[in-house]
Formats: sequence, structure tokens, C-alpha cells
Amino acid sequence: MFELHAPLQAHIAHCLAHVGDTVQAGQVLLVLEAMKMEHEIVAPHAGVVRECFFMAGETVMPGDVLLVLQRGAAAPAGPPSPSSAPTGPNVSVRPDLARVQARHAFTQDAKRPEAVAKRHALGLRTARENLADLCDADSFSEYGALAVAAQSQRRSLEDLVRNTPADGMVCGTATVGGAPCVVMAYDATVLAGTQGMRNHQKTDRMLGLALAHKLPVVLFAEGGGGRPGDVDMPIVAGLHVATFASFARLNGQVPVLGITTGRCFAGNAALLGCCDVVIATRSSNIGMGGPAMVEGGGLGVFKPEQIGPSQVQHANGVIDLLVEDEAQAVAAAKHYLGFFTGTPTTWQAPDALVLRAVVPENRLRVYDSRAALHGLADAGSVLELRSGFGLGIHTALARIEGCAVGVLANNPQHLGGAIDADAADKAARFMQLCNAHGLPLVSLVDTPGFMVGPDTEATAQVRHVSRMFIAAAHLRVPFLSVVLRKGYGLGAMAMTAGGFHAPLCTVAWPSAEFGAMGLEGAVRLGFKKELEAVPEGAARDALFAKLLAQQVDNGSALAMASSLEIDAVIDPADTRAWLVRGLAAGRVGALRGAAIDAW
Repeated sequence: MFELHAPLQAHIAHCLAHVGDTVQAGQVLLVLEAMKMEHEIVAPHAGVVRECFFMAGETVMPGDVLLVLQRGAAAPAGPPSPSSAPTGPNVSVRPDLARVQARHAFTQDAKRPEAVAKRHALGLRTARENLADLCDADSFSEYGALAVAAQSQRRSLEDLVRNTPADGMVCGTATVGGAPCVVMAYDATVLAGTQGMRNHQKTDRMLGLALAHKLPVVLFAEGGGGRPGDVDMPIVAGLHVATFASFARLNGQVPVLGITTGRCFAGNAALLGCCDVVIATRSSNIGMGGPAMVEGGGLGVFKPEQIGPSQVQHANGVIDLLVEDEAQAVAAAKHYLGFFTGTPTTWQAPDALVLRAVVPENRLRVYDSRAALHGLADAGSVLELRSGFGLGIHTALARIEGCAVGVLANNPQHLGGAIDADAADKAARFMQLCNAHGLPLVSLVDTPGFMVGPDTEATAQVRHVSRMFIAAAHLRVPFLSVVLRKGYGLGAMAMTAGGFHAPLCTVAWPSAEFGAMGLEGAVRLGFKKELEAVPEGAARDALFAKLLAQQVDNGSALAMASSLEIDAVIDPADTRAWLVRGLAAGRVGALRGAAIDAW
């Protein structure tokens, strides 16, 4: 005989076996109910019920004997007990799961062939196609997929499910290159990628996770901004939403990357503008207001393509990386994120000897300083940012023996390398970017100084160029300087974190020359009387050349190193080795709430 005991205090809801009944192993004999939950009492083996001590409706206490079962031969097979759940590959889909599967199906591109075909006809990809390309295989966990637009007072649920999947925001967590990220994509095929109340809620959820868990964020920001048609929410203007503040709060905390193609206006553009880096395709238009808003403000009638086209936004600095299409945008995004999410164990070094030929022997001949950048960095690692703006300074992310760094380089091909307001803004913000995310900085110096003149001062030059000094003064990352040729005046000091002894090291190539100002100007000003005392013509030109040669010699790299104003003069071919040793010696300090200007 075998006694079955009550496992908890409960009342008997159902008696399914009685004295004399033959039962099978696993068959339900009693159903107890406690706290609105049912608990099955099942036969541990086949047998015959010999005694029952309680009836339906009675209350039992823990340990009470419910019935006595006499072991016996297996009973004939009957219908399966509800407790005997089937297992294995042939498990049927229950109705509740079937409903969920059917609902999820409507969130996928396959259920929306017309919308997808329209998108492809424009030469563009869907939000889900872009995320599939960005995220590592099988790593995307979608949040809020079953949301629909808050328009049930205007439209049927079937309509909303079919036509507003995920409320136009596909978002979740994933890995990109093996590193965890938050990924979000406005779906331009759903209500023109507008920002609905529920997709704001989804966005806020993801931004909170990114901040709490320090996850990089990638945002595909195509779309038309706010959506006035969400009538289910009792709001007037909707200006209390937290999305924009939440997004801005990530600034300086985690890498935030924005990608756009097509039309990106209003609220979508505001989020894009908060990103550390903006990647845009040539077909993109970016603006704080689309055609309807412009016309509504009485400012004229324009086509979307006339507002913030990519060539304008690249030249003015809004776009950091201009690419041909979404495939290139995703590839660039992966390249960018890689600088913050890991260090490769293998790399290919460039031919160091090439660096000896970067700077021409003719001290007045221009050259492309990008050749120095590529000659120092691991092959294929350079990613130039904001190349259309602030042409006087190149800014790029790169790796040196796998170590991720930010590189500043004066551009002698623009204003002779002089630093104007745009170049200073570009350089200062780039220093903030690297500082916030812990990337050491390498500066390649060749500048005659800050740009001067009445037209230049009209651009607020004094304030703009001073940003470089302020940004450098707040750096927590190692800063290493290499003077390639001209190192003149305040501009050279700005390129060396505020002064030649501010960096972890300041070294120069043999081609470098130094002075408090441009050497030609120093001769004309400093020796004005001597020059005017000689008749104009060959004699004065000869005296000028002689005095200039003396200045060049006095300001040579060797003279600077001899007076300890710089740390060393090196063979250009040894530059990479110098930087590797410097990077190994430097340390990244604690993050002190560093912010990155939107500009």
C-alpha cells in the first residue's frame, strides 16, 4: 500500500478517482486549489485506489493522507493525463503560442511585401535588413516588437498590426563584432519613420539600459520627427517626453553612433545631432524641419531634397562620414565601434622607410600629411572623420600595433596648415571625443600658427581657436606630438596640448623648424631696419635670404632638442616605434564627466 499526502494547505477542487478505480502511473487523482492555483495529485505508479479520505470542497492540511493506492499491474492505456505533457520534436503548438507566433510574423519584412518592394525600388534597405547587416548572426534580441501605433480610436487592431509593426521602431540588444551594443532603427516604412508615443517609450527603455550597463548605442535615424496622429494618449503637445534628455545623457558616457539615409527631419534629426559621430549616405537630407514645417512657418515651399542635402551637411560639419549607401554605412559603423570594443592581436605594419620621404626637402613645398598618418597606422585601420569640414586639420581614428588612437594632423594643402575657426572647432571636439572614450591622442604638427587677418577675425577666431587649449587642458588620455615640419607660435602650442612640454612626449623629424612666428615674417619684422637700409633688388633679397637661413638654423629641430624645448629629434622611420613606447608608458585617467560638444 502507498499513501499519497497533501503537499500544502488547500481545498479539494476535484476528485477524479474513487475507491476501487484502477489507475495508471501519472494519472491525475485529485486537484487541490490554493491561492487561486491548482495542484495535481498524480498516481506514482499503476494500481487500485483502496481508500479516499476527503471529498470535493473539503480543506486539507499539509501532510494529510489523501488516499491509499495499492500497487498493481499497469492499467490499460487510456487518454493521456493533463499532467503528462508531450515532449520532443512533435510537440503541438498550443493556441496561445500560435497567437503569439502569428502576431510576431506581422513584425517581419516577409509579411509586408509591398512596403519592402517600395523601399527596394528607392535603392534602400529596410530597418530590419540594416540591423541584420550590423549585428552579429543570431545576436539580436528585439524589445517591444509587438507594439503598435497608439491609434486604436481611429483604426482597427488588424490595421495597426499589419501597418504599424513595432510602432516604427525596431530596437534591442545585440553584439557587433563580438561586443554588446544597443541598436535602434526608425522604420521609414511605418508612418514615414515618425516618432510615436509607444516608440518613444521603447526608445527610453533602450536608452536606460545603455546608460545603466554602459553599452554603445547605434541609431538609424531616418524619419520625419513627431507624429500627431497618436490619439490614444491623453496629451496636448507631447513635449514632456524624456527621449531627447535620455539620449543626450549618454553623451560622454558611451559611444553613440548615428546613421541616416533618405529623409531625416525634426525629432529624428535632433537625436542624430546628439550622436558622437554621424554617418550619412549621399542620398540623405538632414534638417531640423521638413518641407511641411518650413512651409507652415511661412518660409517658402521646398522639396525634401532641397533641405539639408548631404553635400551641404558634409561641408558644414554635420556629417562625419559620408558614404555611398547603407551597406557602406554599416561597414563604417562596424569599423568605428571596433575602436572602442576590443584590441586585435594581429596587425600589419606599413613600410616605415616611406615616412622619410613624406616631407619634401624643399621647405616651401606642400604635401599631403595624410601620408604620414597612413605611414604610422596599422594597415587598413585609419578612419577619417569630418573630412569635408575644417580642412586645415585632419582628424582620424587609427590603430598603432593594435592600440586604438585618435590622430590630429595639420593640412599644409589648406592655408599652408594655418588653423582657422572651423579647423579649431573640429580639432577641439575630436579631442573631447577621444578623451571621453579613453583613446590616446597623437598629433602630427605642421602649422604656421593660427590664421590671422580682418576676415578671419570676423569669424570669431579668438573664441574658436581657444577651444583647442581648453579641450587639451581637460584631457585624461596620453597625448603624443610629432612635429613634421613647421612648429610656429600659438598654433603649434595648440597642436601640442597647450605647449611643447604638455604632451607625454614631443619629438620632431629632422625637417622640423620652430619659431615664435613664421620665420619669413620674423625676419621681415625683426630686421626691418636692416633690410630697408639696403636698396631694393638683388642685394636686399640676398640679405633677406641670409637672415632667413640664420633663423631656420636657429629654429632647427636640433637646436630645439639641444635647448630641451622638445624631447628628441628622430628618424621618421622610427616614429611608430617611438609612439608604441609612449603609448605603453602613458595611462588613461579616470573619467571625470567629460562631455562632447554637439558641434
